[in-house]
Amino acid sequence: MPLIDVIIPAYNEEQSIGLVLAEIPAGLAREVIVVDNNSTDQTSAVARAAGATVLREPRPGYGHACLAGMARCFARPTAEQPDIIVFVDGDHSDYPEEMPLLLAPILCGEVDMVIGSRALGQREDGSMLPQQIFGNWLATTLLKRLYGAQFTDLGPFRAIRATALQRIGMQDTTYGWTVEMQLKAAKLKLRSTEVPVRYRRRIGVSKVSGTVRGTLGAGYKILWTIFRYL
Repeated sequence: MPLIDVIIPAYNEEQSIGLVLAEIPAGLAREVIVVDNNSTDQTSAVARAAGATVLREPRPGYGHACLAGMARCFARPTAEQPDIIVFVDGDHSDYPEEMPLLLAPILCGEVDMVIGSRALGQREDGSMLPQQIFGNWLATTLLKRLYGAQFTDLGPFRAIRATALQRIGMQDTTYGWTVEMQLKAAKLKLRSTEVPVRYRRRIGVSKVSGTVRGTLGAGYKILWTIFRYL
């Protein structure tokens, strides 16, 4: 059986993280790692009580949290390295029970990376704001024209072979994380695909799309990342 690790970056998600962990299919993951990105609430305590491995990453930034989770995975002895790593958000907007859908193309040997596409799946009304929908369209259109990458979404819910993730050499520490992974996968000619996933309104207020500063900051960083690697 392949070794599958799950990484969940989380910042002030005490109301949602327990639900996310409860919805991960039993027996699917060898380890579920919640990276508490300097929360000021009880995110860590709730996650630990639900059986997750909890890491503390004091440096703010989505990418910082993901990199901390990866460091945990790759610090294992060679024989215990994960085969596949799944990333999912801690705000309960994704459906963790759909992880088998993301894993299937990888387990069949067809691809190296699978993106859960909210654009192709069913979205609850209000789950994505207009600026998010436009931003995804613009970013994926640029990825197609500049890198030949066939994506419809920069969705955070994704699965990737651990060896492919190491080849990509992730560096971004903030909002450019998802697009960096996808454009580098295209540059390396990794086999990638998308599967439709459902998406719902998150619990709590988004730290990105919920504020003007967050929206502008994320948009700028995503576009900067796309042109940086040309």
